Amino acid sequence: MKFRAKINDVGCLNHFTRVVNTITKLTKTCVVRLTVDNIFFVLSGKVANGGVSMWCELLQVNFFDEYQLEGVSEDANEICLEVNPENLSRALKTAQNAKSVKIKLTKKHYPCLTLAAELPSLSSISRIVTHDIPVDVIPRRLWHDFKEPSMPDFDVSIYLPPLKTMKSVVDRMKNLSNYLVVEANLCGEMNLKIETDLVSVTTHFKDLGNPPWGASQSQSQSRDVEAMAHARVDIRKLQQFLMGQQVNPTKSMCNIVDKRIIHLILLQEDVSLQYFIPAVV
Repeated sequence: MKFRAKINDVGCLNHFTRVVNTITKLTKTCVVRLTVDNIFFVLSGKVANGGVSMWCELLQVNFFDEYQLEGVSEDANEICLEVNPENLSRALKTAQNAKSVKIKLTKKHYPCLTLAAELPSLSSISRIVTHDIPVDVIPRRLWHDFKEPSMPDFDVSIYLPPLKTMKSVVDRMKNLSNYLVVEANLCGEMNLKIETDLVSVTTHFKDLGNPPWGASQSQSQSRDVEAMAHARVDIRKLQQFLMGQQVNPTKSMCNIVDKRIIHLILLQEDVSLQYFIPAVV
């Protein structure tokens, strides 16, 4: 197995750093799946047990000037590594003004992603700062756990309101309850609700719009367009998702499987991020 990549463009480096920082907010450990064309950050939580799942996809050509990969074999030309994204985030933080950054899979006393940043210098001698980030190589027999999740057979799909606005609402509601009801319909309406023995609070959003795929799927099920699909979720998991956003998506959507799951999708030209939060009873 071999992997090496290089970033020369400061804009690409900052963009990659923002993506890693977002992942850091969402999970303490994740799997980095390296393929010839893409880099994936994967969290494969067992939704049935209340765990969240995440799938983040980057097109490598939009970030790296050089990119070489030799996977475990010719018929499985990819590498899967378990990594602590915070370690990667810290290493990238020291490289913000770097002239270039190289990332390489190495073996010291243990497997590492070695990040070498060439920093600006007043002299003709380059300053290189190197970080060795420990990783665990995931054997091929376990790869099936880290494939792209299928889109759930949802009841409603809706565009999200501005994420900053949504975060502000959720931050306030967190002080009132541990759980939040997310509900939406096919008329572009979405509500965030807190209901306890002492208080009932609802924030209404209107005219959000519904993605075309949502309309076609739900119409085939003859769903009442005004009927609300809802899911009650752990408010901390939703807040965690909203706190971490540095991706600046051009589109953000939510699919709701009634009483079962909310599926959040952020899309940008170079990056897509999916996040699954299971409902709680």
